[in-house]
Amino acid sequence: MKKIERQFEYWIEPELVAENLIKLFGENGFIWLDGDGSDNGRYIIIGADPLEYQHCKLLPNQSNSSNPFKILRNIQSGHWTGWLSFEAGAWIEPNLGWKDNSMSILWIARHDPVIKFDLFEKKLWLEGENVPRLNQFIEFIHNINTTIKKKKDKNELNNNDAISTNSWQTTTTRDDFMQNVKYIKELIKKGDIFQANIATCYILKNHENLKPYNLYKKLRRYCPAPFSGIVIASGEAEGESVLSTSPERFLKVSNNGMVKTNPIKGTRPRYDDTRQDALMAAELVSSAKDRSENIMIVDLLRNDLGKVCKPGSIQVRDLLKLESFAKVHHLTSTIQGKLKTDMNWVDLLEACWPGGSISGAPKPRACKRINEFESHARGPYCGSFININWDGTFDSNILIRSLIMNKSSLRIYAGGGIVADSDPEKEADEVNWKLMPLLEALAKSS
Repeated sequence: MKKIERQFEYWIEPELVAENLIKLFGENGFIWLDGDGSDNGRYIIIGADPLEYQHCKLLPNQSNSSNPFKILRNIQSGHWTGWLSFEAGAWIEPNLGWKDNSMSILWIARHDPVIKFDLFEKKLWLEGENVPRLNQFIEFIHNINTTIKKKKDKNELNNNDAISTNSWQTTTTRDDFMQNVKYIKELIKKGDIFQANIATCYILKNHENLKPYNLYKKLRRYCPAPFSGIVIASGEAEGESVLSTSPERFLKVSNNGMVKTNPIKGTRPRYDDTRQDALMAAELVSSAKDRSENIMIVDLLRNDLGKVCKPGSIQVRDLLKLESFAKVHHLTSTIQGKLKTDMNWVDLLEACWPGGSISGAPKPRACKRINEFESHARGPYCGSFININWDGTFDSNILIRSLIMNKSSLRIYAGGGIVADSDPEKEADEVNWKLMPLLEALAKSS
């Protein structure tokens, strides 16, 4: 089947389209790959009522488990969106002590059509192959536009979904986190590892009346990010959702086989005071610790790409570039390569999983240590949103600054990379810089 594209002559805000889609189809199966209007966050994709989905849980040594990478290799062509969990690494390196998790290892769905937005040019269009459904969605968009003209509808946040910052329970106290930093530093001193990314988790258990979409609206309003979004599962994974304000791309593959990855290492908070804000940016750029940590992960990713890319094609396009987001400054690097002719995006994903920036170096050893001292499985946190376009091109993020929601709990995570000269106090502060903007956004009533 051939993809059909339908451009509209008017603009509708993505949030209004999303809300009307949910009214029509419900939340289950809803996907929104969002953007913040920056160069990397220019385009938005929204979909609902998927035609099919693929899903797997459990680890390799458990009965009825399925290899998520094998499932991805066998999906039919179309437009697919979903998540892959951190513990998918168990299918690559099975003996690293991976923890079982109530969330799906993989949930991915095929939507037809999808609604796309260009935030730069204020353009709105539909893409699909199924003509009857395409026509249904065309009428749906026209109806929204007509309603806007008649009623001047506005989007309002649901005031009932405010979550007090005191409602969360931590799985790792500040003192425990600092002890974990000291433990990693001892491992580094002994030559066991060179770097490891460790995380802390906050849990909200009484969340039965909270709607994932209402929570996400707050995150996108107060913590915008270029690779943010929400995926609400359906079918066997009903009740599972992932909400993210990630600033980090993981892997992108274009239709000519070019690969790009953008690891982030190095963080400072942002301030309303322009002088203080500039000082934080300057401190980050000049920090020997943050620069060395970023370079270490760049080297790791060059090695990962080397497994599936053509010899000589891998290049570092940007090294230690300062990028400033709504709440934090980051150091970001860009590595590019070109896939070998007999390799595809699944080969790339498997070669690079899990991401180096949220695991460590050497990666297998760092994952083993992470699994030893973190009390909970990460699930989709530190995994990826993944998106396969009609033409087979692929894009993904790293699921940092993310909420993981299922029937039993709502979890929010933050973490940071630890190297030989990490300071436990400063590392604990950094986790707080990353976490508090999300908690404060969720506490707002409007």
